[in-house]
Amino acid sequence: MSTLSKPSHAYRKHFIPLESNPEVFTELIHQLGVSTTLEFQDVLSLDDPELLAFLPRPAYALILVFPTTPAYKDKVRDEDAKREPYETTHSDSDVSFFKQTINNACGLYAILHAICNGEARNMRASTSIIARLQSEALSLNPHNLALQLEGDAELEEAYARVARKGDTEAPENADDEVDYHYVCFVRSHNNDHLYQLDGDREQPIDFGLMPANEDVLSKQCLDVVRGMIGLEDGNLNFSLMALVPTET
Repeated sequence: MSTLSKPSHAYRKHFIPLESNPEVFTELIHQLGVSTTLEFQDVLSLDDPELLAFLPRPAYALILVFPTTPAYKDKVRDEDAKREPYETTHSDSDVSFFKQTINNACGLYAILHAICNGEARNMRASTSIIARLQSEALSLNPHNLALQLEGDAELEEAYARVARKGDTEAPENADDEVDYHYVCFVRSHNNDHLYQLDGDREQPIDFGLMPANEDVLSKQCLDVVRGMIGLEDGNLNFSLMALVPTET
């Protein structure tokens, strides 16, 4: 776990951050009602074909955790200054996008982006927490949807059941901030574009059309991840997980 600090802006709600651990992430998606035919696995290499070949396919989403260094924060600030706030409802958008308003919950928002987009969005029980959230999200603008998630007791209870699991001791105080952040990469189920989804950004980031029959472990997506890692001048404190079919 990284060095702790106080949040840079005010939040109404604070969660214990999730450990970057595929078992923890898998347990949470199953708590939310995602099919047990899906799980998260570590991506152990971006370049070794043999290691990448061990992962079941297709890969429905990637979740990257990385250090939020000054260089990264400056880049985000400059890019988002040129972007308009995102006001599109889920029913009118090519991706389901959730604005983050809960401190230290970027892991949760990355999970929501992973399981509410692409083919994975339909792989859940019809009476589950995630099915209800998807239904409620259809007609809400991003601001009202964020408020809805903040007040969702079932979502918070499911998160709390797994948030202190893993190999790393969680922070004592939920309002302490950790210097790592999660983002998600998905293939849109509407326009087949590759998107980076980060609830701390102004809007989804569109990386263009993906080739037919390719998933998020394709060169196109891995090149984006390599680019993010390359910005940090040798800092290798990155971790990558893929949402993939469960191995039997």
